[in-house]
Amino acid sequence: MIAYIERFVHGNDVESMPELDSTEEDGAGLLPLFKGLELQGTVDFDTAAGGKDFGGLQSSKPLAMIRPASVDDVARVIKLASRSSHLTVAAQGNRHSINGQAMAHQGLAIDMKTLEPRIQVDPSGAHVDVSGGALWEEVLKRCVSDHGLAPRSWTDYLDLTVGGTLSNAGVSGQAFRYGPQTENVTELEVVTGNGDVFVCSPKQNSELFFSVLGGLGQFGIITRARILLQPSPDMVRWIRLVYSEFSDFTADAEFLVSGGANDSFDYVEGFTFVNSEDPVNGWPSAQLHPDHPFDRTHVPPTDGPVLYCLELALHYSNHHRRSAVDKRVERMAGALRYCRGSRVEAEVSYVEFLLRVKRAEEEAKANGMWDGPHAWLNLFVSKAHIAHFDAVVFKNILKHGIGGPMLLYPLLRSKWDSRKSVVLPTEGEIFYLVALLRFSFPYPKGLLSVDEMISQNQEIVEICKRKGFDFKLYLPYYGDNKEAWRQHFGNQWTRFQQRKAIFDPRAILAPGLKIFSRNWQPPS
Repeated sequence: MIAYIERFVHGNDVESMPELDSTEEDGAGLLPLFKGLELQGTVDFDTAAGGKDFGGLQSSKPLAMIRPASVDDVARVIKLASRSSHLTVAAQGNRHSINGQAMAHQGLAIDMKTLEPRIQVDPSGAHVDVSGGALWEEVLKRCVSDHGLAPRSWTDYLDLTVGGTLSNAGVSGQAFRYGPQTENVTELEVVTGNGDVFVCSPKQNSELFFSVLGGLGQFGIITRARILLQPSPDMVRWIRLVYSEFSDFTADAEFLVSGGANDSFDYVEGFTFVNSEDPVNGWPSAQLHPDHPFDRTHVPPTDGPVLYCLELALHYSNHHRRSAVDKRVERMAGALRYCRGSRVEAEVSYVEFLLRVKRAEEEAKANGMWDGPHAWLNLFVSKAHIAHFDAVVFKNILKHGIGGPMLLYPLLRSKWDSRKSVVLPTEGEIFYLVALLRFSFPYPKGLLSVDEMISQNQEIVEICKRKGFDFKLYLPYYGDNKEAWRQHFGNQWTRFQQRKAIFDPRAILAPGLKIFSRNWQPPS
């Protein structure tokens, strides 16, 4: 070790470092190399936390956890990895991945939350510059409280990093109007797999910009994002409408998101729930307040094993009269085909509405559900096949529920820029997000064991394939099944490989997805 330190004491330029050999790639062997880097941040070899994620389905410890203080730290760590034949680097935020996507087995994990904090609103109010490791909840509170402004597009859960969601898409009930979060960014700062730092936008280094957004971390680490803002409302009228017929539910949801209504809600989501008194999967899940229980008498007695709920929100300001808000709600909801008498409403602040999942998180932590396994499955399913999907999945395989929300709502292809790396179903303007978010107790108290949850997810995916559904996994994971990845990307696979060859030719970044093996050979 003394010899290593002496080799670097007179200089710390990464390019001058010797190539690492396999015998040096453990915590002890890496320590002098990090000293040579003279990072502004810190390096920790207690990496237990970096080897776990929210899904709880996999664990794989990195060799070291780097807590950067600057963008230069991130770049130096990547360049250090490039001196090895098999070190990899994974950017980690709150590690909310499900299948180990943010892990770096025997590699280097970068804790993006320690990156120099930055949430800086432009004087014009048009946008905010945010560190890649900032949490969306922090962005919300800073923009609203200090400036009366807010980003246009969100995720349902805000304890996620900006760089993390932008590397996937970032979807919630505002996406029908503004597109996913990836469509609400005008500029990025990115560290590529070559260790180079670039500022990129649709007009500057545009190929990198479009590659990174929705790129699953394969092309670069987002260290800063410029996010569009708009004036934030004060209040939200939060509404739930219950449906017994799938066709009515989808017709109304599509009507609201596709511009059929002259005046529409600001947020449109939906979910499926079990037609029973089950406290987790059944009628209580459609409640907005425990003092207002679901009234089963408003649902026809001929209904099936599951029901459907449209979840809507209307934004307004404090200066709006409540009577005017009531009239708008009646005008928009009056023509919808929900079960009359099933409508429930609540008035909450805008910030409270966006942090609604935070309360569910606190409850789940209190009863132990948060720490259980989360075998989640997220899909995009074409409108052409969503009714068939409902018949074979919701009404059959999942008719008893999953121990958590089963989200289901439409999105519009025209709101997604095809130059970016997100993969969507092949045909049609409308497709549906299907999110099976299991929050069950650990087995045996839960509905299924972990293996049974995973098997059920695999069964659903296989049914989609066998029946020829037009679908794609959202937040995909196919492990080291290269053919499955190729099929996932379809006609975008060649472009995806070409971008990898340009921006991360050694396949250093985001190894947990296993799309590319280290030092892969780009196609000629």
